[in-house]
Amino acid sequence: MSQENIRSAPAKRVTLDDVDSAERASRRRGILLMCGALICFATLDATGKWLSQSVPVWEVVWARYVGSTMLALAFMNPWRSPEGFSTRRPALQVLRACLLFGSTAFNFLALRYLQLDETMAILFAMPLVVSLLAGPMLGEWVGPRRLAAIVVGFIGVLIVVRPGLGGMHWAALYCVAGLFCYALYSILTRMLAATDSALTTAFFGSVSGVVLLTPALPWFWTLPPTAGVWLGLAALGALGGFGHYLLIAGHARAPAAVLAPYVYTQIVWMIGLGYLVFGNTPGPYTLIGASVVIASGLYLFYRERATRGDA
Repeated sequence: MSQENIRSAPAKRVTLDDVDSAERASRRRGILLMCGALICFATLDATGKWLSQSVPVWEVVWARYVGSTMLALAFMNPWRSPEGFSTRRPALQVLRACLLFGSTAFNFLALRYLQLDETMAILFAMPLVVSLLAGPMLGEWVGPRRLAAIVVGFIGVLIVVRPGLGGMHWAALYCVAGLFCYALYSILTRMLAATDSALTTAFFGSVSGVVLLTPALPWFWTLPPTAGVWLGLAALGALGGFGHYLLIAGHARAPAAVLAPYVYTQIVWMIGLGYLVFGNTPGPYTLIGASVVIASGLYLFYRERATRGDA
């Protein structure tokens, strides 16, 4: 084509419809990636529950952290870029890492005794706890409507747990402890975002379980009895690492407010895996309580969007 023809060719105009179409496509990809991450996390919990029938829970937790640390080191080299691993708030990083470790340990301890859907129904209250703690810790106080939604959400948790009525196993307390550990971990993650890089924060979180559990390894290590158990232990880190990768990729393509409600689809995967792997079916109290918690969480997301002018 000659220079004249090139100059005379009409330039392609980018319309608002094109922009909207690209935005919608990006959001759809983000939602698919988010759902993929949730499938990974549900499979991780199912694998951990299955493994705890053959080896000690602490061995499962240790394998989970060893796998995630190896993945972190494969993509982040502390010897070539040591400055990426320095922190301005070491005490806060250590505390956050310990909270993440506590959340993981309590979750796997609970899964040893409870069904997958029962643990997830309780852990769904995490956004409610974060909203409640954000006031005293971050100065982000909730209004009366959000506070009412939080109260309703906790009523949903009580329906699942039914304290004092003999309906839920005592191991539900592990779930509640893990819930508060993860909520505080989320708060500290937001606090550290102002001073430390995501690389630093991710590395501290990955290595915490290895540092805490490796010295005690001789006291809880049991030789895996089958090749399947070895494979399951190796898969824990891969599932967690790949799940977090999909989660980050999803948030890069769609706003958090768009993706947040899809977190609750994890209960579907938990119920399905619980039935396929362990033959468990959710009880009516679990379904009712989970529905109440999900409804209150969705209302909180709606209020957050409305306050920011997104809805």
